[in-house]
Amino acid sequence: MDYPDDVRYTQDHEWAKQEGGVVTVGITSYATDQLGDVVFVELPEVGRRLEAGKSFGVVEAVKTVSDLFAPVSGEVVEVNGAIGDNPALVNQSPFGDGWMVKIRPADAGEFGKLLSNVDYENLVEESH
Repeated sequence: MDYPDDVRYTQDHEWAKQEGGVVTVGITSYATDQLGDVVFVELPEVGRRLEAGKSFGVVEAVKTVSDLFAPVSGEVVEVNGAIGDNPALVNQSPFGDGWMVKIRPADAGEFGKLLSNVDYENLVEESH
């Protein structure tokens, strides 16, 4: 699997991309592979405050149900409504159209503490 180098990663298999003061969040291709076909995604409402490392939603797949964890603390400024109508987007394009939420971070330093693509790839390899 390939992990883009323009995003950061969590140990819980979320990715985060910072652009223009907003962090876009989704789950990695490794996560979608482990989950199987995503059939439902529960996401927070715009305006909700998230805490880094805490659950903010749920992904339901054929194989299992898994919590989503916020990579950074902050306020949800946008939710991807397209995956509510078509949860398969998460599997088809985890780093693109399958993104989940956009967060305005409360602490800019948190983003820098996330894993690089190389560190994340090592984490995935170690888990096998």
